Amino acid sequence: MTEETHNKAAVVTGASTGIGEATVRALRTEGWTVYAVARRADRLAALAAETGAVAVPADVTDDADVARLLDEVTRAGGIDTLINIAGGARGADKVAEARTEDWAWMFEVNVLGTMKLTRAFLPMLRACGEGTVLNLTSTAGLSAYEGGGGYNAAKFAQHALTGALRLEEAEHNLRVIEVAPGLVQTEEFALNRLGGNSDAAAKVYAGVEKPLTAADVADVVRYAVAAPHHVNLDQIVIRPVAQAANFKLIRRS
Repeated sequence: MTEETHNKAAVVTGASTGIGEATVRALRTEGWTVYAVARRADRLAALAAETGAVAVPADVTDDADVARLLDEVTRAGGIDTLINIAGGARGADKVAEARTEDWAWMFEVNVLGTMKLTRAFLPMLRACGEGTVLNLTSTAGLSAYEGGGGYNAAKFAQHALTGALRLEEAEHNLRVIEVAPGLVQTEEFALNRLGGNSDAAAKVYAGVEKPLTAADVADVVRYAVAAPHHVNLDQIVIRPVAQAANFKLIRRS
C-alpha cells in the first residue's frame, strides 16, 4: 500500500460477481476503502468478510436505494472514485425478433443505472477536488454485430454518456475513464444473456485460447484509477489476443 492509495475510497457497483467482484478484490489489495454494491446481499457479505470491503446491498436502478447508498457513503466519510460496473446483456436476438423486455432491462441497468449513480455522487466527487468516474462499457458499444442490437444500443448509449460526462466535468477536475472489454469469460455473463442455458453459454468461449478473465479487466481498472490524477486514460479497449475484432475470433479445435 502506497501513500497515494492510503486514503483512496471507491464505490464499485456490480460487486457480487465477475468484473465487479474482481475489482473490489484488486482495490482492497492496494489498500483502498471500497464500498461493494450489488443486489445480492449474501454474496456481498461473503466478499466483505474475505476482503474487508464494506457491503452495501442496493439496486442501482432504484432511486430509493441510490439515495440510501449515497447517505451511507457520505456518513462514512465519502469517496473520490466511482466505478460503474453493474450491467449486462439479455438475449441474442436479431432486431426483427427483439424482445421489448430484454431491451428495457439492458437500458435500465447499463444506461440509467450508470446515470443515476453518477448523478448522485457528482457533488461529492467535485468537492473532493480530484474525483474519478470509471464506466465499464464494452466493445459492443464501439462496434455493432448481428444478434447484439439491444446490447449494442445500450452500450453505445453508455459510451456516449461517458464521453459527454468527460466534456462536462473537466472544469471540475473530474477524471472520466472508459474501459471497454471484449470477450471476457466470467461466471455469469453469457449464462444470464442466454437465459441460463449452460450449453449455449459454453459455446461462446469454445475453442478460444485464453479469453480474458474478470481479474484481467479488474487489473486494468485498478491501474487506471490509481494512476496520478492528471493522467486520464480516456478510453481503454481490452481484448484477448484471439479476438482481433468483434467479428473476428480465433477458435482452435
